[in-house]
Order: sequence, then structure tokens, then C-alpha cells
Amino acid sequence: MTDKVRIDKFLWAIRLYKTRSLATDACNAGKVHIGEITVKPSRDVAMGNIIEIHKDGLCKTIRVKELLSNRVGAALVQNYIEDLTPPEEYARIEMLHKVNSEYREHGSGRPTKKDRREIERLKDIY
Repeated sequence: MTDKVRIDKFLWAIRLYKTRSLATDACNAGKVHIGEITVKPSRDVAMGNIIEIHKDGLCKTIRVKELLSNRVGAALVQNYIEDLTPPEEYARIEMLHKVNSEYREHGSGRPTKKDRREIERLKDIY
């Protein structure tokens, strides 16, 4: 266990970002907040901090339970953070994915011109 960890390293270690440089870029772009304050990548994280991350249209909120500086397996992440993101946020993202993608039965072939027009009409409604 460490006493202090940079925010970019912590976000990488808990697998919110694939690389540390992506976490750094997110901090520099203003997509990471502790409280109401936009943080720089060099900001230290403390236990109990509430971090807000804006990523892929999702506003994810987490509480730091314990600090770590090395990347851990996905199954162990829950030992270090508590997810405070409201279920409505996940439902909103799920609805957006459903609206923006259409499902066709496997083996039904390409959509006909009529099918394509119906799909476009349905997408215009939402």
C-alpha cells in the first residue's frame, strides 16, 4: 500500500483507462474531477476521494477505498473503488446503444432498400 498516488496512475491501475497516457490525456482534457475541481494528471489521490470521470458519454462516479500504484486484475478492482454511478446513467447509455444499433437475425442477409428506409425512419424518430 502506498501513501500517495497520482490520479492518472490510479485511473490506469483500476482499469478505467487502457494506458496511463490515455488517463493523462483525459485529465488534461478536463474529463476528470475530484469534487467539483478539474484535476491535472499530477494530482495526488487520497482514500475517500470521490472522482468523477466523463468517458464515452458516461459520467462515472467512484469513491477511492484504498490506494494502489500497480495495475490489478479486473476481479480485484472492487477492493479499491466503490462505484457510485447511479443506475439511471447506465440505463441511459444502454438505451443509446439500442437506439443507435439495429439487430438482424443471423443469416437473413443484407437489408433491402425498403428495410434500410424503415431503419432510417426509426432512427429519425429517436
